[in-house]
Amino acid sequence: MLHHSLVLSVLCAMSMTMPLPDFYSYSPATGDGSGTEFSTAHEGRITGVRVYEYPNYGYYSNNYLNGIQLQYNSNWTELVGVNAYGNEKEMTLFNNEHFVQISGKYYSGYISELMFVTNEGRSFKVGQPYGISFNFYPTHDGSELRFISGRQNGFALSSIGAHWAVYYNSTS
Repeated sequence: MLHHSLVLSVLCAMSMTMPLPDFYSYSPATGDGSGTEFSTAHEGRITGVRVYEYPNYGYYSNNYLNGIQLQYNSNWTELVGVNAYGNEKEMTLFNNEHFVQISGKYYSGYISELMFVTNEGRSFKVGQPYGISFNFYPTHDGSELRFISGRQNGFALSSIGAHWAVYYNSTS
């Protein structure tokens, strides 16, 4: 009996000293980083993404991503950046679908391409494939994109980072 009590005491002591698992991870921002900080953090699960791309009319050698919005449940976040010049592109997620990867490129101080990949294998790509590549993904199994952050300078997105966590639905 004493042996069982000793084992139970040791197990309890170990569980109290061991840290709980951390299901949050951050993919550090990439890009130039000039301009005003932004964050799309919002309640709920991400259900869509909308991106505004600066079109190439021959005046500039590059297309840049001017603005971005995320949809949480049925509500769009405020526009980050601008949409005055942009071609709007949008992806809506299916039930139980979520983003598990963001990759892209940045060039000459601006984000030039983004590609969002879902747990269902679907992808959404916008922008032009030139510049320095980056790839964001969560470090914990079961995590998904919760929000993005970065900087924009009133013309285009100049940096972007991704925040990942396990989503717990408080209504279930």
